[in-house]
Amino acid sequence: MARVILLNKPFGMLSQFTDKGTEGSARPTLSDVVKVPGVYPAGRLDRDSEGLLVLTDDGRLQARIASPKFKQPKTYFVQVEGTPDAAQLQALRDGVTLKDGKTLPATCEQIDQPDLWEREPPVRYRKTVADSWISLTIREGKNRQVRRMTAHVGLPCLRLVRWSVGDWSVEGLDPGAWREG
Repeated sequence: MARVILLNKPFGMLSQFTDKGTEGSARPTLSDVVKVPGVYPAGRLDRDSEGLLVLTDDGRLQARIASPKFKQPKTYFVQVEGTPDAAQLQALRDGVTLKDGKTLPATCEQIDQPDLWEREPPVRYRKTVADSWISLTIREGKNRQVRRMTAHVGLPCLRLVRWSVGDWSVEGLDPGAWREG
């Protein structure tokens, strides 16, 4: 039976077990928190993103989770600069055209600030610029897609938290903590 691990990847951590970028680098990696041999991430989260990262020892399951071909829903809570209007939310729902093509339609709505852990370092606060939260569910995974989508409609991303992948959620996990899926 496949082993599945649900990790709450902290901000600043690489979504890999080693840091091949810089010899002697002090950048945190998955090996700092997951001491389980033979599991690998099913997809990626950028270093400046946080939240659910699914790891498994089953290559077929890994492909089903990560491959856009299977259209696995991934839900993100996104703190954006500004307050979205109906047209911006509808554009995200319809799909936006990025340099690498049009995104698939997404599920999107403005939400109240979710009950999340504190981020280290905290998001920069500016008194003169409003910020708000949206929930965005996509079924593909272009490079930095959510950030590029929100920026495209005039809502720069301040914080990006992957909340769920399919039926798996990060709910109840502190940053750096994991549980069996």
